[in-house]
Order: sequence, then structure tokens, then C-alpha cells
Amino acid sequence: MAEQSSGVGTPDYLRFFPYDQPYPNQREAMDAVAGALTAGRDVLLEGAPGTGKTLSALVPALEHARAEDRTVVITTNVHQQMRQFVADARAITREESIRAVVFRGKSSMCHIDVDYRECQALRDATRTVAERERERDELRARADDLLAAIGEGGGDDVAEAYEAVSDELDAVEDELDEMDGENVCEHYRENLRRSGEAFLRWLFDDVRTPDDVYEWAEREGCCGYELLKESMEGVDLVVCNYHHLLDPTIREQFFRWLGREPEDVVTVFDEAHNVAGAAREHAGTTLTERTLESALGELAETDDPRADPAANVLEAFLAALRRTWEDALAFGEREQVGDDWHDLSVANDDRRDDLTLALLAEYEGRGITQEAETALRLGRSLDEEYGEAFANGETTTRQECQTLRAAAFVVEWMDAGGDPSRHPLVAVRRDAGTGETYGRAELFTAVPREVTADLFDRVHASVLMSATLRPFDVTEDVLGLSSPVTRSFGLPYPPERRRTYAVETPALFASRREDPEVQDAVTRTLVDAARLTPGNLLAFFPSYAEAARYHRRVAAETDATTYLDEPGVRAEGLRERFAAGDDGVLFTSLWGTLGEGVSFDGDDARGVAVVGVPYPHLDERTEAVQAAYSREYGDGWTYAVEIPTVRKTRQALGRVIRSPDDFGVRLLVDERYTRESRNMGEYGVRGTFPAAERDELVDVAPEKLRYGLFNFFSDLEAYDGDPPTP
Repeated sequence: MAEQSSGVGTPDYLRFFPYDQPYPNQREAMDAVAGALTAGRDVLLEGAPGTGKTLSALVPALEHARAEDRTVVITTNVHQQMRQFVADARAITREESIRAVVFRGKSSMCHIDVDYRECQALRDATRTVAERERERDELRARADDLLAAIGEGGGDDVAEAYEAVSDELDAVEDELDEMDGENVCEHYRENLRRSGEAFLRWLFDDVRTPDDVYEWAEREGCCGYELLKESMEGVDLVVCNYHHLLDPTIREQFFRWLGREPEDVVTVFDEAHNVAGAAREHAGTTLTERTLESALGELAETDDPRADPAANVLEAFLAALRRTWEDALAFGEREQVGDDWHDLSVANDDRRDDLTLALLAEYEGRGITQEAETALRLGRSLDEEYGEAFANGETTTRQECQTLRAAAFVVEWMDAGGDPSRHPLVAVRRDAGTGETYGRAELFTAVPREVTADLFDRVHASVLMSATLRPFDVTEDVLGLSSPVTRSFGLPYPPERRRTYAVETPALFASRREDPEVQDAVTRTLVDAARLTPGNLLAFFPSYAEAARYHRRVAAETDATTYLDEPGVRAEGLRERFAAGDDGVLFTSLWGTLGEGVSFDGDDARGVAVVGVPYPHLDERTEAVQAAYSREYGDGWTYAVEIPTVRKTRQALGRVIRSPDDFGVRLLVDERYTRESRNMGEYGVRGTFPAAERDELVDVAPEKLRYGLFNFFSDLEAYDGDPPTP
């Protein structure tokens, strides 16, 4: 049982702490968060993996929300963390009752598998029918009462009232007859027939997952998604995904469902080093040739006089898009285009982008912006017609207006010209069915604070937590935070139970990856690490291709069981098989799904190696971010490339040593991590690590690593039976 708030000097928030004692540093972190929330200030909280960051933020946030009548929204983009949030919330409810909702998007909770727009139309039509049915039932009851009063000798006024009610009832029944055959959702209809009290009692009796809600609603014939939305008003805690807060449109709806003004919401972001990338994804807008073709087909079928100017501008944009990507493809590049979108550079330093220039060359008319606005107005009208046709049962599905989508994008594209935070992109892909190549235009938002600053300004306060938020000033700049409280806590566990080596293998530059000398040095290091580590070893590489290369090489030189994580293949089963063994090496990309948000506790892994410095591929997007950060902050390479890369490395190192009793080794296999890398100029990355983590790095020659591993694990008596010979 957690210590209660009645004790002298015991903070009130500890009533929400579900375990006997906080971890080391957890109490200090909770104090900092509590003070910041009282002052309405944001918090950047960095803590090593496995040190209880979630409860450090959640416990004082719940106390603050309870005292000030606010709602806490905790969010992540990692599925395993979502499950951990649910477990923590359930533990809290055993100490202090809270009303918690775990929210998920409609697409995964729909019982009849329709998209958002169709669902919205069905819901509106169903509500209208249900309201008329209620009105009919009330009128029938009123008519019955009046008829009974007439039978008991009621006067002329009663008879006149009965006649008026009967006329009104006839009109409502005629309206319902006309509605017969309209599209409705029977699951939502069942929601409207119920009081909802039984669902609320069940929902708040525990912390229910979206799957729990779906199964309950399926049994009852209800719509669980709508029930969940209607249950969120004024709750203590909501667990959700990033997009509910980072997507501006969804965010406004989300606050309405909460029944809260933004200033009455406290947000908690887990794995917050991912917020910048997620914000970029939610801010981007795209338009494909397929949508433009569908829009032109739509316009050809309407007799609205606005169709001709709308078609004129969309035809020009389609022709310009095709011309742009065809001109941008280098010799032989077209044959390399596959199923995934392949970005092409169209931005120019001294003039508008190539797509806009092509549009200006293709277009003939009264004005691109004028005709695009006309197309947008027509699209809105057509979209309303489609909604009415579906609601009236004239169509069985809710048709999407492609003209609206296409016109809105063209207007946005023209408006964004000259905005340095919106980077123009064109991409191509090959249709897997027809083999045809087609294009896509995109406005890529390079500066995430364009999305996040408004959120952080409007809510009461936010807590952003991660194992890799430092440098704090960079996080503050990139996300648009204003003077946040900052706290960082390293690994509080016994330092003698861990060792971090920087191995002086040759730098794994992209230009040297085929060098036999480099490959031999890395292979020998990994073979030694696998042989001298008493248990499983994780090995992260800059790419899946490098992981596959060294998987082949190490497998040929060691008796250890080797596992290869491959792109496009779910990694969870591989992770479980690896963790169940006791002498394996798992090879994966640091940019894959196993590099963060996944725990390898205790015997699951006794060592982790990061091979090389895993810089991202410097593609058009990365270069756009780098250029934007150079304009905004003066150092695009550090902000956009080096710091995120080192954060990725630090995340990978954090997959092992997750509790006070745990132990293991962490290897950085590349001379750019060593102390001598300071002589390598911009190539050395040791200085980008926080000072305390740099102090733990022990430089070692590749041929000496095995002795270091042997001594470390021997001191901990970690070997079963006879130890290996170093």
C-alpha cells in the first residue's frame, strides 16, 4: 500500500503512487513536475530507461488535475508503452479511484467497417431517425391520454387538443415513412435507445482497453467508439495516441469530447524525442495523380457552370505534375521506381519550385488562384450533395468528393509559395497491379513547432519525457516550448553492474562499408562479444543491409544462435524467440522497431552493441529539415542530423539494464565514439553525448575487448560453469 497524504511532510500526490516506494530519483522528479504544474509551466524530463518516468509524470499530474478540476491526457506512439500506461493506470485505481479512458481511433473500433466520413453521415442520419421515432412515441402517448380524457367526458378544448396532436402525429409518421430505407447504423441506433448507465458502470469499474470496449459493444449490439467518446467528458485520465493531440483537426474534436477547454488539460508525452517527427507527419498534405484524375471525372459528370474553370486548373496541375516528375527522373531512375514512394527534388534556392513553374507554363485561364477557389467552392457543394444522397438512402456508400480534396490542395500549394517551413516535394511510385508509374505532390512541414507550439501554448501545461531529450535547449527550440522546467536523471543503478565500451574499430563510413579491413575488424569484435557475453547480445546497425551482412559473417564464425530482423516482417515473434533463448545474437537496424520502446529485461539480453554511427540517409526530406533548421537555429546539421542520430544510439543502448538487479555491457563499435574522435572534427560524435554518459565510456582496442568483457562478467560471477577463454 502506498503511503497516504495524511502523513506529515508527505506530498498529497503520493496517494496516486501505486507501489511501496518510488525508485531512486523518482520522488525528486515528481516534486519537480508537481511544482511546475502548479506554476503552469511545461516540463522536460529525461530519465534512463526503466526508471519509472511514466509514474513520475502521471502521479503528480493526477493530483494536480484532481485539485484543479482538470483532465490528464497521456500519449505515446509506441504500442508497448500504451500497454504499460494501462497497467500503471490499473495499479493506480487500486490505490485511488480514478475515471480513466483508453482511446483509439474509429477505424479499429468500427463494427461495420466504414470510413470516417461514411460513419459521420450514418451517425447523423441515425440520430435524425431516432429523434423522429422518439417524437412519434411521445405524440402517441399524448394522443392516448387525450383520447382517454375525451372518453371520460372531456370538453371541446380536449377534443381540439387531440385533433392537433393527431395531425402532428400523422406528419411525423409520414416523415418516418419517407425516411424508411435511409442508411442508418443499427449499432449506433442501439446506443440511442439505451441510457448508457450500464456501460458507464462497467467502463469505470476498471481501466478498459479499446479491445475490451469493442467486445462489450459487440455483445450488446452497440457502437463502442461512440459510447467511449460520450464517456470522456470530465474524466481524470485519457490514454491515447499522438495523433489525437498532434493532428490539429482531431485535436479540436478531442477537446470537445473531453468537455474541456485546452487550458483545463494537462498533456503528458512519452517517448517525447519522437514528437518532432510525428508532428511533421501530421502536418504534411499530399495530392496524387489518381485523385486528380478522379476529380476531373467527377467534374465531367456535373452540369454546374463552375465545373469548366475547376477542370481547367486541375487539368493544368495534373499535366504539370506529370511533366515535373518525368523531367526530374535521372537516366535509368524510372526503372528503379518500386511500390514505395520515391522522392524527387523539385525545390529551388532562387525561384519557385519546379512543379509551380511547370504549372505556370501549362496553365491558360483567368487566374490559377481564382479558378482553384472556384473549384474549392464547387467541391464543397458536391460534397454536401453526396452527404445528403447517402443520408437519404439514394446511395449505399458515402461518396468522397475528389474535387474538394484536389482543389483544397492546389489552393494550399499556391498559398505556401515562399513559406520556408513548407517544403515542396514530388514523388513517384509504380502501381503493383498495372506497372504504371504515377506521381504525387506534397507539402512537407520541415519545422515541427509550426504544429506543436500552438498546442503547448493552449493547454495548461505539458510534461515531455524520454530517455533521450537532451540537449534540452534543442528540444525547446524545435517544439516551440517556452522556458520549461528541465530535469535529467541518469541510470541510478549500481555502476559496477554495467560497463560501456567505445571500441576503436575503423569508422564505418558509408564509403568504407565494402572495405575488407573494416568488415574483418567489426566481425572479430562481434564474435568476441558474442562468445564472452554470458547470454543474449543485441546488435544494432545503420541499416538492415548492414545487419544482414554481419549476420552472415558472424553466423559463420560462432556457435551462437543468430537471429536476423528483416524489413517488412513483424519483429515481435523474433523478439520473443530471441528472449526465450540464452546464447543468441539478434541483428537489426537501429532505425527499425526494436531500437526503442522495447524492453529486454534481465536474461532477455546481457549486452547491446551499436555498430557504426547510424546517420539517416540524407534524402530530400532530411536535407529539407536541415536547411530549415539552419535558417531557424543556425546549425542545421547538429539540430537535424547529429543530435537525432545520437538520440537513436542512446535509445538502443537503453534496451538493456532495466532494473537495480540487472547487469550487462553496452558496446559502441566505431572509433567515432572514442576520445580520439575529437581529432576527427565533425565526424566525431562523442561530444554530443551528455557529459555523465561520456564519463562512463571506456575506450578499448578491438583486440582487448574480450579481456574487458571476461573481467567484467567474471567479477559478477555471471558465467555458468567454466568461463570462456578470452
